[in-house]
Amino acid sequence: MSENISDIDYKQVIEYALEPLIIHSQLKIIDINRAAEIFFRASKKDIIGASPLDIFKDTSKSAIEKRIQSAYEQPAKVIEETIYRMDGTTVEVELYCHPVWMGETKAIQTYVRDITERKAAESEQKRMLEQVNELSSTLVPLLDGIAVLPLAGSIDEQRATQILESVPIKAQKQNIKFLIIDFSGLYNLDSVVTEYIFKMNQVLSMLGVRSLLTGIRPETAQMAVQIGTTFKSTPTVSTVKDALQLLGVEHNKSLLI
Repeated sequence: MSENISDIDYKQVIEYALEPLIIHSQLKIIDINRAAEIFFRASKKDIIGASPLDIFKDTSKSAIEKRIQSAYEQPAKVIEETIYRMDGTTVEVELYCHPVWMGETKAIQTYVRDITERKAAESEQKRMLEQVNELSSTLVPLLDGIAVLPLAGSIDEQRATQILESVPIKAQKQNIKFLIIDFSGLYNLDSVVTEYIFKMNQVLSMLGVRSLLTGIRPETAQMAVQIGTTFKSTPTVSTVKDALQLLGVEHNKSLLI
C-alpha cells in the first residue's frame, strides 16, 4: 500500500536536505538538520534550545527579529547576512524563511546557504573590472608632451564614465599637450558611450590639450553624426603614425611644431 503525503515524516525530509535548515518558534530553535550541524560546526544538542538571533551580529538582531515575526504570516524575502558559526567564525550567507507547522506548533523554517565562494568570485570580478577600467584610461606616452589613449574592446557606460572622469586629470598631471585618441581597437559602441567619449574631447580642449582622432570606423563616425558630434575642430586621420606625422614628428625623433 502506497504512502500518502501526510504519512511522510517531515523531520526525515528536512534531515536529509542538502542545505542547512533551522526550525524555530518563538525565538527558540526546536530542530536543525544534519547539514546545519556540519555548517554550524556543532551538534543538535548544542544548538536546539538556543535563540536563532544568537548567530547574528548585534547590529542585525533587531531587524532579524522583525523579519522572523513577519515570516509567521508570509514567507520573507531572500536576504544576505554575515552570521556566526558555533566556533566563532563568520560566514556570508543567503537566508530565506517561511512558516511551517510542527505538529500543533507554528514555526519558522530558515534555509541557510553559504555564499562565501560566490562573494569571493564577485569581489575578484569587481577587482578585475576596476583594473580593466583603469587600463582603459591609461595614457601611453610617445614623446615629450605627446601621448596616445588606445581605446580597445567593448566600452559600456560605466567604462566610458571612468574614461571621461580620469583622462583629463591624467593629461594634466602628465603635462600632455597633444593626445591621440585611437579608436581602432574598439568593436562595440552605442550612442550613449560615443557621446561620453566625444565629451571627453571637449573637456580636453578646454584644458588646452589638443586631441587627434585615429582609427574611427565608418559606423562610429555615423553614430557621432547622429548624436550631433562634430569633428570640425579635431583632426581625424587613419592611424597613430599619421597623427604623429601631422604633428610634425618624423621617425619618432621629436616634436617639430
